[in-house]
Amino acid sequence: MTTTDSLSEAAPERTSAAVPQGEPGETPPRTPLARRAAAELVGTAALVAVVVGSGIQATRLSQDVGVQLLANSIATVFGLGVLIALLGPVSGAHFNPVVTLADWVTGRRGGSGVTARELLVCIPAQIVGAIGGAVLANAMFAEPVVTWSAHERSAGHLLLGEVVATAGLILLIFGLARTGRLHFAPVAVASYIGAAYWFTSSTSFANPAVTIGRAFSDTFAGIAPGSVAGFIAMQLVGAAVGLALVVLVFGRSGDGQDIDR
Repeated sequence: MTTTDSLSEAAPERTSAAVPQGEPGETPPRTPLARRAAAELVGTAALVAVVVGSGIQATRLSQDVGVQLLANSIATVFGLGVLIALLGPVSGAHFNPVVTLADWVTGRRGGSGVTARELLVCIPAQIVGAIGGAVLANAMFAEPVVTWSAHERSAGHLLLGEVVATAGLILLIFGLARTGRLHFAPVAVASYIGAAYWFTSSTSFANPAVTIGRAFSDTFAGIAPGSVAGFIAMQLVGAAVGLALVVLVFGRSGDGQDIDR
């Protein structure tokens, strides 16, 4: 993902989906990198297990696709909210390479975002966790442990849906950071993903790691390996659009504009 210099000023604060620790304005101490990476791996694995597992369960309980999607989205909302609340204080609860990458981009000047070293450690952890979560969900429901999905998702309108879903997610997270409202993240982020299941044509993957993980399960929530690259490309585009929207809506950090808190 490439951005202009103005995008790098979108949110110099350390972006975390967790409730901030310490007093207002105080920078919380950093958790050791190994623990942060472990939290990202476990959290992403659990998230994908929720998404894939609830999709399998839904198809076994109902033949109605609308009911299946409803069950899948409700489980994801509750699961994501719990995971953000639980693991946010450790790693920021990104569980998403585009969020981690955007945090690195926006923190380059202020020095308060994800470092390059953290980027290189946490993103692989998220991807490994996502694959592990899909394998675990398959095993729990006596499905083949690894089966490539046959669910093609390459149509243009689905790719547009991924741009919209990811842009909205980035705008939400970094908008909360810019306005000092990250303590609302467990509810706000989970609610957004639940809504985006329904208002985007792609059902809002909005996450490269989750996209890769879902390719390992030929079930309701799966995505064919041939569709993965297109989805990830559009998610990166969506992240850039989302950061541009942060600048447009909230202004550049440090430009003297007051944001109503």
